[in-house]
Amino acid sequence: MGPVIMPRWLTTLLTFLLLQNALAIEVNPEDETSLKNAAKTVATTMIDYYNARDSKAIPGKFDGTWWEGGSMFMTLIQYWYLTGDSQFNDAIQEGMYWQKGDENDFFPSNYSSYLGNDDQVFWGLAAMTAGELNFPERSGEPSWISLAEGVFNGQIPRWDMTACDGGLRWQIWPYQDGYDLKNAISNGGLFQLSARLALYTKNATYAEWAEKIWDWSHTTPLLRKTWVIADTTTNAANCKDHGDHQWTYNYATYIMGAGYMHNYTNGTEGKWLEGVTGLLKTSEQFFPKSGDHQIISDITCEPIDMCDRNQKTFKAYFTSWIGFMSLIVPTNVTAEVMGKFKASAVAAGQQCSGGSDGKHCGIRWTMKSEWDGTMGLEQQMSVLGVLNAVMVPFTADGPYNADNGGKSKSDPHGGSNPEGSTGPAPITSGDRVGAGILTAVFVLVWVGAISWMLVGGK
Repeated sequence: MGPVIMPRWLTTLLTFLLLQNALAIEVNPEDETSLKNAAKTVATTMIDYYNARDSKAIPGKFDGTWWEGGSMFMTLIQYWYLTGDSQFNDAIQEGMYWQKGDENDFFPSNYSSYLGNDDQVFWGLAAMTAGELNFPERSGEPSWISLAEGVFNGQIPRWDMTACDGGLRWQIWPYQDGYDLKNAISNGGLFQLSARLALYTKNATYAEWAEKIWDWSHTTPLLRKTWVIADTTTNAANCKDHGDHQWTYNYATYIMGAGYMHNYTNGTEGKWLEGVTGLLKTSEQFFPKSGDHQIISDITCEPIDMCDRNQKTFKAYFTSWIGFMSLIVPTNVTAEVMGKFKASAVAAGQQCSGGSDGKHCGIRWTMKSEWDGTMGLEQQMSVLGVLNAVMVPFTADGPYNADNGGKSKSDPHGGSNPEGSTGPAPITSGDRVGAGILTAVFVLVWVGAISWMLVGGK
């Protein structure tokens, strides 16, 4: 019998598969050096996407999206803190300060006409992360914590009393799709920001607002007593209906805030640890059978290959937020999920075998060594998020606050809060009524302006 000659296409396929397996990023979750090396590879590829964008002349602005810049910088700040690699710091600072807006509240006039509350709060959480981890500040620029406070001060007046007895709308302007929705990530994001500001500054008003948002959320499907989180609810139904798509980041933002409130109250209020444990239990749904119940998946979109660019980032927040929160809650509370993050990090590394260099990551980690064929900045961000989470236990310090070494200075007048005030005021019944009046007045003005454009402005 003569030699077996393989068809060229089969030879090419086998070569590709062997190369793919060889180029996957090896992750040893028990070895800090292995994790740092893997994180550096993933972060460098992510920055390559950032540097190649069409909008690269505008620091911090991504093509077709604004909020993702804040979330990417947040992930890179965590990476810097955990690895000591400062090569991306100039880009982080430049982008963060460029997008801070005229009022130092991450509400830049170039984009404010179409932003949602969730868009803005992610930049506030990025600034909060920078402050908690002592990320370097530039002379002459506002402090990181004051920028986070600017976001808080910009969002609190939008607390909407016209329906559902409170809550933040998803969108800010009446002409936006989603203005009539109240959603988990907007309210959970402000809850998390308030809780973290409370722990950092020890200003009790931030804690009051955190508790107010948590308690209000519990009156709606956004935070059920069964610890199932609805993605959305509507004003039209007085927040009794619910959109039930399940997303990792909705759970993560409430878990993170509850963990900070547990620490802020020194464990004296049992509801916060109850919330953390209850939500972590429900979050087990994100570790499906396809990943041996150990590998995280955004189950609403990943199994059907329907994740959009936003959804491809969600696992970055779930993993990294809970990873850092594990430092300030009892170890036994997060031990199980932190163990699953290790398995997820290994599987994520195996997905990083795409592109001509074999360093581009997929999003379906449950496929393990079989690359899912997708690549992008968002996929890199999610992998970096889980690597960050697994690196956290190797770092003894942080998150810092004003009492334990935090260097960033608080300014309760940050952003749009009047300079003559004494910072965020305690919650009163007048505030609740006033918020509803302001919303009603804004809607009337908006309707009038539109009517003028349609009738008198021709």
